[in-house]
Amino acid sequence: MKRENNMVYALFSLGVLAAVGALYTAAIGYLWFRQESLLFEPTRLAADEPLVDDPDVHERMVDVPGAQLSTAHLRLPDPRGVVFFLHGNSGNLRDCLVDLDAFREVNFDVVMFDYRGYGKSTGCIASEEQLRADVRTVWEQFAGQYEGKRVVISGQSLGTALAAGLAAELCAAGHTPDLTLLVSPYSSMRALADELYPWVPRQVLRYPLHTAEAAARLSGPLMLIHGDKDELIGIHHSEALRTAAPAAQFLRVEGAGHSDVHKFPSFRKALAGALGAL
Repeated sequence: MKRENNMVYALFSLGVLAAVGALYTAAIGYLWFRQESLLFEPTRLAADEPLVDDPDVHERMVDVPGAQLSTAHLRLPDPRGVVFFLHGNSGNLRDCLVDLDAFREVNFDVVMFDYRGYGKSTGCIASEEQLRADVRTVWEQFAGQYEGKRVVISGQSLGTALAAGLAAELCAAGHTPDLTLLVSPYSSMRALADELYPWVPRQVLRYPLHTAEAAARLSGPLMLIHGDKDELIGIHHSEALRTAAPAAQFLRVEGAGHSDVHKFPSFRKALAGALGAL
């Protein structure tokens, strides 16, 4: 009887392990095929809905393979330069088109765009390669207007890896930006995923987004800004970036979290100082 009980228990344990294994495999499969829905949280806008009422902000659609991307361009009469800004993983351009006076005061234009599926942009994000290609295409549409002027490549949160990657490409091509500005950056999406989802194998992530590797290839100035209360992307990610690029300036914004860092006076002062000094 004892032997039979042991056999039943063993079969039951195997069954439980098999069920757990099946659930784990299913979860990994879901993450592989549906990770865009976890990484990207767009808010859509109707095509005829204005982004902002400011008369010096101009809307334009940029064609990319299989989609059109919505862009916003703060265009001043005689700007000293341009900030090409890449936003985070949620919302749309409307969330970014605030506090533009900070750029007007230092006489800098701003160009930003919505990724595929965000705001008025059509299509869907399908790969990191596609996302980076879209960034390059939009930049190239505007870059010619700023020959001989100051160029700042900037990103926040999700956009920091994209900004660092574009800046590194420009450096390699001999067009080093006057400043690369990363706000609330992550050292890589892979490193961030390891912290948030330690049970998920690294191979599952199709968007490794290596910010630190790109930062290490920069030949121009790099500035990092990070809130010390950021619970989504810990400030140690900026510290890792500074290790990869030791010459980087690093502003620790005391009391700031992830989504409110731009509201702190120290952030505004640092931004004005950095752009004003170019």
